[in-house]
Amino acid sequence: MAVSNGRKVFALGVEVDGEGYHPAAWRRATHEPDRFLTGRTVQARVAAAENAGFTLATFDDSILAPSDQPAGRIDAVTRASFVAATTSTLGLVPAVATTYAEPFHTSSQLATLDYTSRGRGGWIATTIADPAAAATWGRPARTAEAELAQEHRDSIEVARRLWDSWEDDAVVRDYATGKFLDRDKLHYVDFVGESFSVKGPAIVPRPPQGQVVVFSEGAAEPGQADVALVSGVDLAQTLAAADRAHESGALVFVELDVALDLPLVSAAERLADLDRYATAKHAARLGFSGKSKDLVALLTELAHHVDGVRLHLAVIDEDLPVLAHYVLPALFRSGLAHRPVPGSTLRANLGLARPDNRYAKDQH
Repeated sequence: MAVSNGRKVFALGVEVDGEGYHPAAWRRATHEPDRFLTGRTVQARVAAAENAGFTLATFDDSILAPSDQPAGRIDAVTRASFVAATTSTLGLVPAVATTYAEPFHTSSQLATLDYTSRGRGGWIATTIADPAAAATWGRPARTAEAELAQEHRDSIEVARRLWDSWEDDAVVRDYATGKFLDRDKLHYVDFVGESFSVKGPAIVPRPPQGQVVVFSEGAAEPGQADVALVSGVDLAQTLAAADRAHESGALVFVELDVALDLPLVSAAERLADLDRYATAKHAARLGFSGKSKDLVALLTELAHHVDGVRLHLAVIDEDLPVLAHYVLPALFRSGLAHRPVPGSTLRANLGLARPDNRYAKDQH
């Protein structure tokens, strides 16, 4: 586990994209169908996650529309930024693909999110191998694993350099002298990679966290990600993946599908009802279905091995209230998990230090 303010941290994340991981989840949603794409629906779910005590909420995304759910969606960074002003403790972590995207624009968007959320921004850096994504971008397709991995590494590296391209005290705002910026504290990043080059500096000052918290799917290279998201079809495979991910020095979160018993219907009955309309395509994630107390037991077991979890709910509108009423309170009572500290950054709530600026160290 990570350590924050002298205490161990077991972080709790929840995915709030769409209606849930099940493709028929919309049939059990509590809102009217025409409210699915409204900001108010996103805001209500994020507020529920924050009130429950989650450490962070994630917003899945892709340039390609989902093939098994209602296709409309607003991009993840926009959704996260929209709810930033109405939240105060919850980390906001959108998914943004590194494949084909311009890392200069990505870094600017995420730095802005960190400002609007007052230091609670994160980034799930994903890749996309589908050639249809290349066609959407109007770019030559990249499907080879080595190509995707190289662009992924380069994009993260460029974003990190750009966040450091402004020193923390580069903004002066001296109205008496008319000096508002110390140009000596802005730096070129001078990155040249296989598929792009970036001069810099950024157009947004250094984020409040210094570096937005970077999440990466699977084991990452040392220094590449702050948090590695790992998956496995069963507990043994999941823990083996976690052991490999720990070698990078990143925090490790387990991806977990969750369907919970409700007062009048079991999780098994709910899933059977949904399966009448569509079959869920699990992304090789560990799955749980059953009673709240048994989920608490599973999370307690995972806490001995990893730093956190990201929960994917079968139906957000049904499973999130159960988590808020029964699962998270039990974890808080046991001391296993803690509510985020008001006024703290996402880094602080994950037990991560604010990184030094690489260019400031070179200069001083």
